[in-house]
Amino acid sequence: MSPAKPPAVHVVTDSTASLPPGDRPSLSVVPLQVLVGDETFLEGVDVSPDDVAARIGSGQRVTTSQPTPHALVQAYEAAARAGARSVVSIHLSGDLSGTVHAAALAATRSPIPVRVVDSRTVAMGLGFAALAAADSAAAGATIDEVARRAIGVADSSRAIFMVDSLEHLRRGGRLGAAAAALGTVLGVRPLLAVRDGRIEVIQKVRTRAAAVERLVHVAVESVERRAEPELAVHFLGDDAAASEVAERLLDATGVRAAVTPVSAVVGVHAGPGVLAIVVADRAT
Repeated sequence: MSPAKPPAVHVVTDSTASLPPGDRPSLSVVPLQVLVGDETFLEGVDVSPDDVAARIGSGQRVTTSQPTPHALVQAYEAAARAGARSVVSIHLSGDLSGTVHAAALAATRSPIPVRVVDSRTVAMGLGFAALAAADSAAAGATIDEVARRAIGVADSSRAIFMVDSLEHLRRGGRLGAAAAALGTVLGVRPLLAVRDGRIEVIQKVRTRAAAVERLVHVAVESVERRAEPELAVHFLGDDAAASEVAERLLDATGVRAAVTPVSAVVGVHAGPGVLAIVVADRAT
């Protein structure tokens, strides 16, 4: 029996999608970079979220960088060698990283046509979009159909999260100083969300317990507004709180959440203690 013909469209995403492990022949993941001193690591290859949490906890200065255009070109070339005739390359918000711009540059050097999509989100907001796009590609969809599916699922997503400290987001330029200052005023603990590609403070609560309660409440409301909801719960470090939140979401909505650490790069900017919930709609 001859091997199955590969899909005509291949999907490429980046490691900030925070995807759970799995074999996905029609989907490739390009790693972003984690920088510690003079050392550069590729997330998901030679540095893990736990590594990042440990390095931050020990006081080391950790930063991040987007993939090079060359790394993205290599992914497009590999797709072409495997038999793909085009690529949909979907990445984290262009307001949070230059990755989507690197992909646009790489597309001009690709041996096959590449459609670059700015998901305007991150973590499994991006991950659900990439998975849905890959499913469409595997089913024989055209490049336009695959791109539309990616955009639709990404647009349907809502990512809400809490952090132990806003300093990591402020230092990395992902949150304005005025918003970051809220975390130090009278013990206020802000809830944050990704809105139109940017991180915004959406609510202020007093304690971590209250923040978790509000996080779950907002997520349940979001699930109820979606026709075919999908859920993910992210963490960095201890997964106990994430597993407990996933059980609460299952009890309240009947939807089982994927529980997965945020990517190492997202972890650098969110910091240890981050707890996030992502909701998306596969029916878009």
